[in-house]
Amino acid sequence: MKLLRVGPKGAEKPAILDQDGAIRDLTGVVPDLGGETLTPEGLAAIRATDLSALPTLDPSLRIGPCVANVGKFICIGLNYADHAAETGAAIPAEPIMFMKATSAITGPNDDVIIPKNSIKPDWEVELGVVIGKEARYIEEADALDHVAGYCVVNDLSERHFQQERGGQWVKGKSADTFGPIGPWLVTRDEIADPQNLKMWLEVDGHRYQDGSTRTMIFGVAHVVAYVSQFMSLQPGDIITTGTPPGVGMGIKPEPVWLKPGNVIKLGVEGLGEQTQTVRAYQG
Repeated sequence: MKLLRVGPKGAEKPAILDQDGAIRDLTGVVPDLGGETLTPEGLAAIRATDLSALPTLDPSLRIGPCVANVGKFICIGLNYADHAAETGAAIPAEPIMFMKATSAITGPNDDVIIPKNSIKPDWEVELGVVIGKEARYIEEADALDHVAGYCVVNDLSERHFQQERGGQWVKGKSADTFGPIGPWLVTRDEIADPQNLKMWLEVDGHRYQDGSTRTMIFGVAHVVAYVSQFMSLQPGDIITTGTPPGVGMGIKPEPVWLKPGNVIKLGVEGLGEQTQTVRAYQG
């Protein structure tokens, strides 16, 4: 299933794409797409619904974040061997974990706002993993049973804040609009192998990132099991799993940073595409 949320910010409706690509309103079936709705039981209720009986929604409606009320937004850093190489970083012995503020979450096509005092805003196309079943101290062999589905994430970053202002990475990752997710939450059954998905990102039509989840150092199952050793995972939590090479800070001979007016387009195979216009902070 391809699940999505449409409508104005803060008033999105749960919806689903039918086999013809029409957007069907799930309001009468589930309250929203988050928490218990994303459990195996919740998704089974949606699967049992006769989509042809549901009202269609205007395809021009804004697409919001594909998951509502995200509890935790967990990120894995330096998780692609070719990306680590472009940054000059050593291959990590264990997954590098950090958090991204949930207030950064926005719709897949909403504007990206460069934060105040920003110097080095950057992009990162990533595979997002949406938890659907509580996970605590789980084994890697069981990890995918706890996954509801997958989505596209643009893990936007402010490298000056992240790398040159001291402390942890979270403050370079958490500006408002720095976490577009969607357009869809694609349920796990539709993705045969999360470790074989093409992914790409362009800025103003120039393709900077053109990679694959094949080059992940730690795969999805390993990451989910690993995170569960340090904190429990609940339905609706998101883990974003790292980026392939081609980020702005890795461009040679000089880094390339986002600026107002840029248009970012990105996608992951089978999970849809995002388009964002970059704007300057006003305030």
